[in-house]
Amino acid sequence: MKKIVIATANKKKKKELKALLKELKVKLLSLNDLPNIPKIKEGGKTFKENAVKKAVITSEFTDKLTMADDSGLEVDALGGRPGVFSARFSGKGANDPKNNKKLLRMLRAVPSHKRKATFKCVIAMAKRGVVLKVVEGKCRGLIGFQRRGENGFGYDPVFIFPKLGKTFAELGPRAKNMISHRAKALRKAKKFIADYFRIYS
Repeated sequence: MKKIVIATANKKKKKELKALLKELKVKLLSLNDLPNIPKIKEGGKTFKENAVKKAVITSEFTDKLTMADDSGLEVDALGGRPGVFSARFSGKGANDPKNNKKLLRMLRAVPSHKRKATFKCVIAMAKRGVVLKVVEGKCRGLIGFQRRGENGFGYDPVFIFPKLGKTFAELGPRAKNMISHRAKALRKAKKFIADYFRIYS
């Protein structure tokens, strides 16, 4: 079975990526499987910069095709924040509940029609330090007034997909994986991965 290294230690993200890539019949190795790879400090100003940096550095420690994504939430009423700081939005000791709580607090007085937001995901693929492909996916929605749902991670409990009137956390994995920003980016990445293994198998 072909193997791909994903530059993340997030078990929930690995599970989501595994589901999205199941048709390719590849085995995903995360940073939890490769303890020799050092922790990478993102520091980029854009999702693309961070994704490329993680993919390039991680790929230098393995001879396998490496995938890295950087994703986050951009809220119109906050001028695009939290953006690249999505995972650490609430400061030191940041986690999903704290980040959601801060976001809802900052939007407390913002009416529903002004709570528009975009989930973005950029995926970079590299091998031996060379970038091979970069793709992007987006999903527009609204920020709710409270957390809803138990599925997913990150801002899923507060991000409402308007056509369904539900948060990503209420949709469940299968439904989310049809419409999410990461799913859209992965659909573009899958074609490249399939072609890559067809050529280099």
